Amino acid sequence: MLRFASLSSGSKGNCLAVEADGSRLLLDCGLSVRETERRLARLELMPTDIDAMVVTHEHDDHVGGVFAFAAQHRVPVWLTHGTYQAMRADAKHLEQVDVHIVQPEVAFSVGALLVTPFTVPHDAREPVQYVITDGAAKLGVLTDLGTPTTHVEMHLTGCDALVLEANHDLDLLWASAYPRWLKERVSGPFGHLNNEQAASLLSGLVHARLKHVIGAHLSQQNNQPELVRAAFSQALGCKPEEVVLATQDAGFDWRSAS
Repeated sequence: MLRFASLSSGSKGNCLAVEADGSRLLLDCGLSVRETERRLARLELMPTDIDAMVVTHEHDDHVGGVFAFAAQHRVPVWLTHGTYQAMRADAKHLEQVDVHIVQPEVAFSVGALLVTPFTVPHDAREPVQYVITDGAAKLGVLTDLGTPTTHVEMHLTGCDALVLEANHDLDLLWASAYPRWLKERVSGPFGHLNNEQAASLLSGLVHARLKHVIGAHLSQQNNQPELVRAAFSQALGCKPEEVVLATQDAGFDWRSAS
């Protein structure tokens, strides 16, 4: 059985746990080692239960704790060459970590989990997002990209579960205290998905197999849960209160993709 849970989701740190048949990985880790350990315990996991850490890109809210956790608990790390190059200058624990370079579109295995990285438009060195399967169920993760593309849609087609970014509401973003350059960066083609973009992408992916959709990476300054729920519920044809959102403090509890 493939299941997944979030330790945290948002601009202050992201971390997703995925497991199947005794194999477990963490997708990104933007939390401190101690906080990651605390939140793993909340999911009834120990650091020694983690078989791999898989990285999307080098932004600190996704990788701030990766190498420190990996070095302390002897967990191998998978990431693209571009992400590795971007991280290595600030990686104090790099020499203690077993690093594996992944190629976009080339699947690799972590025990019972088959992991496929796919490229996305985001302002990082070589960013990817991932589809993970145990052979029976398929989980798609898409939390950092500026523009939905046909390539992205192709990889997410056929998912049983989807963790999907809904970062901001455009009106709230442009009315915010953010400097203009940051507003342009967030809303630009290499920034983050707004609610309408996420809902539009979701509308094109809805089919009989899709059991779980989790709204993720919500901006605490430039979004509101009710706005995400309204956008997603329209795309999914469900009630707003049925839409599940990942939060910064609590993430979300275990869900089965099977």
